Amino acid sequence: MHISYKPLWHTLVERNMRKEDLRIAAGLTTNMIANMGKGKNISMETLVRICEALNCGILDVIELEKDDNN
Repeated sequence: MHISYKPLWHTLVERNMRKEDLRIAAGLTTNMIANMGKGKNISMETLVRICEALNCGILDVIELEKDDNN
């Protein structure tokens, strides 16, 4: 299984926010945003900062997806 940030991208669209708006609101670096765009893991501390900035729950930011087993 791996972490997907699809819920975060949907939340941003629903709130008419850009990734740059999130970066500023949550105090993130451009590298953190880039890593999330690539599906890489980020720290729990960063996830909490995103949730606080968006006033949302963790399920509005991440979800678990099963890996493809080909």
